[in-house]
Order: sequence, then C-alpha cells, then structure tokens
Amino acid sequence: MKVACLSFTDSGREIGERLYNYKGKDIQIVHYVNSNIEGGIKSIIKDIVENYDGIIFISATGIAVRMISPYIIDKTVDPAIIVVDDLGRFSISLLSGHIGRGNFLCKQVASILGARPVITTASDNRGIEAIDAFSMKMDYFMEDMESIKDITAMMVNGKKIGFYSEDEKIISYDNIVVINKFEDIEDVKDEVDGFILITSVKSIDLDTPHTILRPKNLNIGIGCRKGVEEGRIVESVLNILNKNNLSERSIKSIGTVEIKKYESGIIETSKYFNCPLNIFTIDEIEKVEDKFGKSDFVKKTIGVFSVSEPCAYLSGGEIIVEKTRCNGITIAISKEENHG
Repeated sequence: MKVACLSFTDSGREIGERLYNYKGKDIQIVHYVNSNIEGGIKSIIKDIVENYDGIIFISATGIAVRMISPYIIDKTVDPAIIVVDDLGRFSISLLSGHIGRGNFLCKQVASILGARPVITTASDNRGIEAIDAFSMKMDYFMEDMESIKDITAMMVNGKKIGFYSEDEKIISYDNIVVINKFEDIEDVKDEVDGFILITSVKSIDLDTPHTILRPKNLNIGIGCRKGVEEGRIVESVLNILNKNNLSERSIKSIGTVEIKKYESGIIETSKYFNCPLNIFTIDEIEKVEDKFGKSDFVKKTIGVFSVSEPCAYLSGGEIIVEKTRCNGITIAISKEENHG
C-alpha cells in the first residue's frame, strides 16, 4: 500500500519521520513536509490523491477535510484518509475505511506510533464483517454498491440475512442463514430480510433485497484456428456465458494449448477479461483427454484430440459447459465450487 504522509508543524514532522522510517512490507510511506514544498502541500494535493493508495494527515481533521474535499469521487476509488493529531495520540480513519483499507491503515499507524485507533464505521464497532471489506479480502467483484450499503445497514440493525456462496468462506455475522444449494434460495426468502449471494450465476430472479458478489471461479478453455482476432473470440465467450446465465465477472482464467500460446487473439482476450492465460503442454492434455470427446482432425493438426475441454478442466474445477463450436473457435467452461 503506497501511502503519503503529510505534516504541517515541527511536532508533526517528527511523527512523519517515525512513520517514514517504518519498513514493513504492507505499507510504504513517503513523507511530505509542508514547509519544504513551494506553494505548500495544498499545491500538490491533487497529485497526491491521484497517485497514492492512502494519505496520512498529521494535522487537525478540518485541514484534511478542506484539502481533500474537492477531489473526493466515490468510495470505490477514493484513497484511504487517516488523520493523526500532531502529538501522535490518535489515529483516526476518516475516509474509505473498507474498500480503500482506511481502517487497516488506521490500525497500522496506531501500532507504529503507540496511538489510539479511532474507527467510526458502524459494522466494525459492532464486530460485524462489512460486505465490502469481506469482498475485498476474498477478491470478489461487487456487482452493486447501493445494494451492499442496504444489506450492510440490515446487518448493523441485526436483521436476519440469507447467505449463499459458491465459495467456502462465510462472512462473519451472527444472524445469518447459510444456504447450501442455489435452488433453496427461493425457499427461505420469507425467513430472512435480505440475502448475500456469492455466485457466478448472472441473472437472479429474486424480489427480496439482495446483493451479489462475483467469485473468480470460471475457467475458460479456448481452441481456435490460426489468426482468429480478439473481437471474435471475446464475442464468442460472452455469447456462451450469456446462453448459460454466467457472469463474465467470475472469469478466473483462460487456458489453451502450447501451440496457441502466441495467438494474439487469445492473448488479447485474456487481457480483455483481465485474467491469467494458462498454457498447457501436449503431454498435460494427453493425460486427461480421454475424459472428453475426440476429434481426429484436431489430433492430426496439433497432436491432441481436443483443446478447449482439457484446458478448462486442467485450469481447475469441473466442466459445466461442454465444448461449443463457434465460427472457428471452440470454448468450454469449468467451474470451481466449494461450499462452506
């Protein structure tokens, strides 16, 4: 976590140096001293907000609020803002406590200085694991921030929440009903006030308040003819996902055979979906290809009977969408699924 520490007084400068000298792996602190900067810190605060994950103001909270207020955009992108008084007694989490990791930074700063951490988020003070913090920890994509806010408010008020997950981790909340099967969600809706749904299922018809988090658990196996461009592959992947009611936000990886590792269309497709590209050798595929349908043409062309299904399978999970042909492209999908 790249952090800017801003000091304005002699006492604040000494505290800033203590933070700057912290050599932990979790945060890297750069110290800016107001008197050393032409025009003062205010003249560079816009660049600091844009280029750092967190900002520590060693100042009054009013100074911090006035300086950062023109640059606050949204909780999903704002940096963590911490305020430390210039005697080093308190470390206050001011902004982006969860997604920006402000509460984490607040505690780290308090630990370094021997200060008292001050955290005011309702969920933390009640020992509730906030949905956005849980999502960040588990690397889930948050489908809708408004619904997260609504369900978190229910949790703060002690409401009963239904929880379904394709993953094994359960959020820390006492008044929760864990649902093990997706088809059982509808059956318990009258027993709960809202739902947290961690699923790769794209469209969910549910009239009870709910929020959807996307786990990274879909692996896409791809085979294609030489020279197939990115646009065609991306379109094919999206079409197959939509036909099977699966979310692109849950793509964990794309896999193909070593002979195709330089195919720009496949490489660019992995970049489009912001996921790793797994390359499998002929030997690796041969060990599992008997599990899937075989093509003599593919065997003659590249040395194995199939590409998409073995590559999806080798990437992890079980095949949920068998090999589908689409205009010179073959696609298969596997899903990794563990229930807690």
